[in-house]
Amino acid sequence: MIFRRAAIAVLSAWLLPVAAFAQANEPTLAKIAKTGIVRIGHSAENFPFSYRQPDGTVTGYSTELCLEVVERLRQRLNLAEVKVEFVERTPRNRVAMLRDGDIDIECVASTNNAERRKSVGFSYPHFITGTQFVSLKKSNLRTIDDLAGHTVVATSGTTNIGQLNTINRERSLHIAVIPVETHKDAFQLVTEGRAAAFVMDGILLAAMVAKSSNPDDYELSSDALGWPEPYGLMVRLEDTEFREAINAALVEIYSSDRIEALYEKWFTSPVPPEGINMRVPMSAELKAAFDNPKDPTD
Repeated sequence: MIFRRAAIAVLSAWLLPVAAFAQANEPTLAKIAKTGIVRIGHSAENFPFSYRQPDGTVTGYSTELCLEVVERLRQRLNLAEVKVEFVERTPRNRVAMLRDGDIDIECVASTNNAERRKSVGFSYPHFITGTQFVSLKKSNLRTIDDLAGHTVVATSGTTNIGQLNTINRERSLHIAVIPVETHKDAFQLVTEGRAAAFVMDGILLAAMVAKSSNPDDYELSSDALGWPEPYGLMVRLEDTEFREAINAALVEIYSSDRIEALYEKWFTSPVPPEGINMRVPMSAELKAAFDNPKDPTD
């Protein structure tokens, strides 16, 4: 009897991760059709793409775009309602959360490049930006070479830290690269003078400067650390059907006036809760991406 109970306990312990694995690998469209629930991965701090307001509400450009996609998926699946559950993720754990089924789609500001596509799938682009750095204006750091010998921060789990490490090695700049957990922490280190610069996507740096108490204290680099790259909505690598459904929804949105309205709301108008206006007109590259949605090639 004792042996039998022990065997059952061992079998149960083995079956739990198997069940979790099966759930994570169930086709997402089928799971949404069955449960009426979709889990959206969000950020607490990626203004204006995905962030939490003081009342706890999750909002942002990527968030609203994803909700538009979910509505079209609801219609496709002929469901009366789809419940959205927001799950906070970080740059470090987002891929694992997708893989493990904790989130179905990540709707933030994730760069779609060849290296990332080895582990996750991406939708058609919904934004395009390049990597820059921000520093205090008084430091007079404008080019990549100006960073030589300085301490520079970047967020763990981003493509930006890899770009910085590559340039540092290739140019022998002797930069002390410090990885940090969040964009907020990195920006704060620059504000306090504990780091000379923070390397990140230019649009996110511009947003953090605009939100700061003294925007005139900061300056974005004149140099870019890499070519402009697209942001995409992230899904599980093997979930091709779900990715194609998302892309079909995006094609509908991009071919309507809705995408221009969303862009104007988040990048050329006052944004809640502080009423900050990014004043970033749509680039020619992004307009072309909306006019002719397709997967990027490297």
